[in-house]
Amino acid sequence: MKRIYTFFFLISLLSFGTHPVVGQTASQTPNVIIILADDLGYGDLSCYGHPTIRTPHLDQMAAEGMRFTQFYVGANVCTPSRGALLTGRLPVRYGLTGGTGVFFPNSAGGLPQSEITIAKALKEKNYRTGIIGKWHLGDLPPFMPNSHGFDYYFGTPYSNDMIPLFDKKNPPLPLYRNKEIIEKGPDQNQLTKRYTEEAISFIRENKSKPFFLYYASNFPHVPLHASSDFRGKSERGLYGDVVQELDWSVGEILKALKELNLDKNTLVVFTSDNGPWLKKGEHGGSAGLLYEGKGSAYEGGMRVPMIAWWPGRIDANRVNIALGTTMDLFPTIMGLAGAHISGDRVYDGVDLLPVLTGKKKEVRQVVYYYHRSDLYAVRKGPWKAHFTTKPSYSPEPPAAHLVPLLFNIEHDPSEKYDVSKQHPQIVEDLKKEFEKHKASITLVPTQLRAVKTSNRE
Repeated sequence: MKRIYTFFFLISLLSFGTHPVVGQTASQTPNVIIILADDLGYGDLSCYGHPTIRTPHLDQMAAEGMRFTQFYVGANVCTPSRGALLTGRLPVRYGLTGGTGVFFPNSAGGLPQSEITIAKALKEKNYRTGIIGKWHLGDLPPFMPNSHGFDYYFGTPYSNDMIPLFDKKNPPLPLYRNKEIIEKGPDQNQLTKRYTEEAISFIRENKSKPFFLYYASNFPHVPLHASSDFRGKSERGLYGDVVQELDWSVGEILKALKELNLDKNTLVVFTSDNGPWLKKGEHGGSAGLLYEGKGSAYEGGMRVPMIAWWPGRIDANRVNIALGTTMDLFPTIMGLAGAHISGDRVYDGVDLLPVLTGKKKEVRQVVYYYHRSDLYAVRKGPWKAHFTTKPSYSPEPPAAHLVPLLFNIEHDPSEKYDVSKQHPQIVEDLKKEFEKHKASITLVPTQLRAVKTSNRE
């Protein structure tokens, strides 16, 4: 018997020796990567039904993970949406609403220092934190990524269209590495490739410790740019080229995680910051069967694609119809990391892990649809009530509805059929939800004010 034990012990040693472990094990604190597209519509990926844009890597990510069909952002334009994702809180709670709508190169404000970002909270758990890509939460030093918990930053401080070509008052687009501008007016055709290289480099450098990477692409926001390897390759024209290069970028990151043996210890989330910019025509995307786009409180403005990938923890090839929002990522990540959630403020996110792991069918019942500082609509379960409506970027004033428009979003995701007359009791219930939520909000002065400062050092 002793010889048998010795034999198996030697075999186990030999087996271990022939399979060296690279990176982390599943028992360690998990890594987290959030990949955020800019203005990508609900219908722009082939796994969400686009007929001509080919996204094989994101399709594979969905096949190996979970694809959400009812996932929302915290706001219908860039700046407040990004604030909501990083803080787990509605932007109206800390002044990222109203004013100019988004930050511009001449904006004096930014994400307040009092806000706790995912990166700042994870620093307390010894995570390495990095952002690659677009920030858009204030470009003055007190508001930049390194002042909000990020150890490393490589990217642009605002949207890629905020350049002299579109407004002579704008400076050339700055490209930062940490606190320094390393280029002015970088070749945007190369940005996706450079971001991909930077993201993979960050992963490799931190493979032996827990890390949080926020990869916020500048694309497919206009102006559209793609490298020569992808330009002219899509049946959807330049917009499709840009999305297909972003798809390649995601594939390279997932491949690197597998090569480094980090895949089973890394949660990767892919989503978008808002719906498609419809006024840009063929240079804008598609919301698929959803109505409207970016800048509106209709489904097309605030429902976005979301794919969650974590081999061994999230079951493969799952399509999930549960409600979720980008604000839910904050408490989900805090729970995974064992990080502290401050009790001195209201959070609007809920922990999605029970849904991701299949332990619960749903954890969220209500979604709020803001336009700037105003609450336009509320969804509760399958029902959505519009109290105010306005098409995106329309010159027409908003239309207030004494009897809100009512849609069964699960039956009618295109918001075609107002059924308020048939369901007066549901209308009353959503009115109460609307008033209850509004009573919980204390308006604060907007940070989104366009004031040129005399000293931007």
